[in-house]
Amino acid sequence: MPFCAILLLSYLIFNSTTSLAQDSRDNRPRIIVTSDGEIDDECSMVRFLLYANEWDIEGIVTTSSQYHWQGHSWAGDDWIDPYLDAYKQVYPNLVKHDPGFPTPSFLRNKTRMGNMSAEGEMDEVTEGSQLIVDVLLDNADPRPIWLQAWGGINTISRALRTIEEEHPERMAEVAEKIRLYCIFEQDSTFQSYILPHWGKYQITTIISDQFEAIAYRWKKILPKNQHPYFDGHWMKENILQNHGPLCSLYKSHKESDEGFIENDFRSEGDSPAFFHNIVTGLRSMESPDWGGWGGRFVWVRDNTWMDPAPYEGYVHPEGRYFRETCWGRINLNNGMTSHNDERMMKFFKPAWRWAVVQQNDWAARADWCVKSYEEANHPPTVVLDHGMDLHFKPGAKVNLNAHGTTDPDGDELSYRWWQYEEADSYEGTIAIENAGEQQASFTIPDHNSKGTNIHVICEVTDSGTPSLTRYQRVVINVK
Repeated sequence: MPFCAILLLSYLIFNSTTSLAQDSRDNRPRIIVTSDGEIDDECSMVRFLLYANEWDIEGIVTTSSQYHWQGHSWAGDDWIDPYLDAYKQVYPNLVKHDPGFPTPSFLRNKTRMGNMSAEGEMDEVTEGSQLIVDVLLDNADPRPIWLQAWGGINTISRALRTIEEEHPERMAEVAEKIRLYCIFEQDSTFQSYILPHWGKYQITTIISDQFEAIAYRWKKILPKNQHPYFDGHWMKENILQNHGPLCSLYKSHKESDEGFIENDFRSEGDSPAFFHNIVTGLRSMESPDWGGWGGRFVWVRDNTWMDPAPYEGYVHPEGRYFRETCWGRINLNNGMTSHNDERMMKFFKPAWRWAVVQQNDWAARADWCVKSYEEANHPPTVVLDHGMDLHFKPGAKVNLNAHGTTDPDGDELSYRWWQYEEADSYEGTIAIENAGEQQASFTIPDHNSKGTNIHVICEVTDSGTPSLTRYQRVVINVK
């Protein structure tokens, strides 16, 4: 064999064990965070950095909102620095669990100041807005860009105005690349600028009110059996103490805070924006109405997706979707809670249904800051022995198989197959046989199933501490 061929063969063999992992990293979502530095943004930032290995982070940009801007309840231009400093301290241990964690210097280089001088200000070209412009105009990577608006949308709007002014011929191309996730509309620029100037390009936009489930009033929304995963005892044991400098920065409740005990979870109203981009196997990024850790949304108009209707006949508001128009927020302000009104429980269910799994997952990440790989827990990898998209006729038997599913720590695995009824188009319930086993099955009903799709989730949980869960979604298209 020629020497060059031997070298090539050796290279392929040497890299065979890492190529799949590299492919996985290359397929990570690309994201840009914009944040107004509210106290719950700071809380979200702690968790965000512990998941920094899950994405290609293209930017972390400060921005203003209706609540915060320079000179008004502003956390300071350097509010993020302590969190990046703490990340630098835990980074050497985080990479023991996944080498995909970005270096501290990389994150520093991606952090910029955006438009913060006033609510909705978008006249000034800032370092943050220009970073967004540069990412959106870069053709080197074809993957979508998820723009997360934890605060106002004004810095994103400024970036789009720059593109409109300087590269109008590329607006359609840029719009096709954008995926916009807004924690409701914390300024008016989506309505005043983006829709009038970019509306015809149909930017995929999610505007959420479901985030309230884990925001300041979580005790009024989350089912009471979930409260122990958010109270001060759980937070102290799993996050706040003995988990390194980053977790110790988390701004939990103080003993003097009315309605809370010391160390209670405070608020992470912005975390659903990045929950949506964690690849858990739920495939939620394929369509906003499929649902996942960041919530589930329905199409409303102009490629804009909002919270599912809380009752039959509900009409989503025209114009800005914010504190004066969001159904959930209005009714919380009027004293309605999930504990005294079933509509509230249903309205927020797309978000709270994952809350306990998310808290356990976060606790494992906190462990990664201080424990060795052998001492900590890591999520299972769910593998299907068939495709994720299947085609069958009414009356057919569908065999489901998760053979090949593994756990990196060798933990025992439990299986649960369930129909995600809210996400599929079949108006009925299927009966899954052996739903608690690795292999399950069901028969597609003959009645009213043709032309519909049925979503079945394979949910796998390990026996580690804390227990961790991952999924695969199977979509059965009924011909």
